[in-house]
Amino acid sequence: MMNISFKSLVLVLCSGLLQIGSAVSAESEGAMLKPNIVFLFSDDHALNAISAYGGRLKDVAPTPNIDRLAREGAIFENSFCANSICGPSRANILTGKHSHINGFLRNHNSSGFDQSQWTFIKELGKSGYQSAVIGKWHLKTMPTGFDYWEILPGQGSYYNPIFVQMDGSKKQDEGYVTDVTTDKALKWLDGRDKTKPFMLMCQYKAPHRTFSPALRHLGAFNDVVIPEPGNLFDKYNDRSETLPKNEMEVDRHMTWAYDLKLRNDEMGGVGLPSFRDYGTPEYNRMNGEQKKVWDAHFAPLNARFIADYKAGKVDHKKMVQWKYQRYMKNYLATVKSVDDCVGRVTEYLEKHGLAENTVVIYSSDQGFYLGEHGWFDKRWMFEESFKMPFLIKWPGVIKAGSRPGALIQNIDYAPTFLEMAGVLAPAEVQGKSIVPVLKDASKVLRDTVYYSYYELGEHRVPQHFGVRTKRYKLFYIPMTDEWQMFDLEKDPDEMKSVYGNPEYGVVQDDMRKRYDQIREDVGAPSYEEYAE
Repeated sequence: MMNISFKSLVLVLCSGLLQIGSAVSAESEGAMLKPNIVFLFSDDHALNAISAYGGRLKDVAPTPNIDRLAREGAIFENSFCANSICGPSRANILTGKHSHINGFLRNHNSSGFDQSQWTFIKELGKSGYQSAVIGKWHLKTMPTGFDYWEILPGQGSYYNPIFVQMDGSKKQDEGYVTDVTTDKALKWLDGRDKTKPFMLMCQYKAPHRTFSPALRHLGAFNDVVIPEPGNLFDKYNDRSETLPKNEMEVDRHMTWAYDLKLRNDEMGGVGLPSFRDYGTPEYNRMNGEQKKVWDAHFAPLNARFIADYKAGKVDHKKMVQWKYQRYMKNYLATVKSVDDCVGRVTEYLEKHGLAENTVVIYSSDQGFYLGEHGWFDKRWMFEESFKMPFLIKWPGVIKAGSRPGALIQNIDYAPTFLEMAGVLAPAEVQGKSIVPVLKDASKVLRDTVYYSYYELGEHRVPQHFGVRTKRYKLFYIPMTDEWQMFDLEKDPDEMKSVYGNPEYGVVQDDMRKRYDQIREDVGAPSYEEYAE
């Protein structure tokens, strides 16, 4: 028998206990190392208004805090919505399913989002995550599956906003909605259960119409001339007969007070060509001091425009250009508060030692037209509306500065969040996890994405359904029985449909086959089923 001293025996036993203890500790730590997820989500934020995407506005309207996510993580060049409208996009995200499956096809869905159905947030809760959604919700029915929520009623308001509380009561806060939403999100982070991983959905109203900036940003673009898109004066030739009938032109359909911040009492009796009058709901919400700041900015600018108009210095082209500049300066100033608050959230995570184990995502429910095709708003499957931003930072997983080319959609978010948490998505989910792409930017997720738009004539945009590959896009408009197809490599601005062009016969046949196959794969309904 080996001789061993009592002292040596004690040392051996202690060493063994330490190893066991270390293993237990490592196991516990591993359980706690599920990443936190912070989902920062805005409304109607166009890729052209995020400087990291490199669009025409990158030099005049930088977004440094959002850009930082791209610099330290990844920015997706081919990120798309499944239905370009506010509420349905949110339903796509919660369920990982197309609109005809989750039941929320349009903003004016009479019964609201069916909260009894499966959502990724409920699944995260089962796996030990605590969760909160704060800000814009826009699904009519109240959130379920979240540990905490505080949401804007409907679209919400920019100034001195009201928030619906979990008990159904409403509380008004003084201030600007983007700032207030962020205050509430950071307060929840402070008070959360710090023994659990968390999912925070901080969802901003901005920069949704009425494009109303924080008062501190009103003059941010006073001395800047915003570059015009080349198709600001699009004549809508060579495409669908429905395009000239759409009611979302900067020229004919922007309202003076509601959109352009020129009130009737500031017009000096001048009869300006008008479309509709929605009044001044945001201005009416302000207190006296807020109105003083607002008027100090807009009143002299409006007076100058009216004087020029009276003097005959504003022809039709100059009026469109004035409207475009006014629209864009307000829109971009509204974006500035979003960028500010993305910075506030990322700084909080760093200050509290959370940054290294927290996934931070910035996205928006769809894109937006910033004068392209002469438009504002969204809806159409054209690129500016169809594309949605997706920037993500995941320390230790994503290679900094990645620009994946994979085709992704908002139906992919749910399975992605679940895989991050180590949870399997059920087979019924139609989206695909993008985690493999996050780990290797060269990965391909799919070769075709599907789009559907079900609104019933809002802005006179008809229902339409389509598919897109890396190079080509095809969509069908049942109302007029029209097919549209675009070669995005040769015609990135989508100014001429090549459907029916013999040179594209082989491509057209392939795209039609893809269209039919994907509609079968996703279980798309007949065109007539949701046409009324």
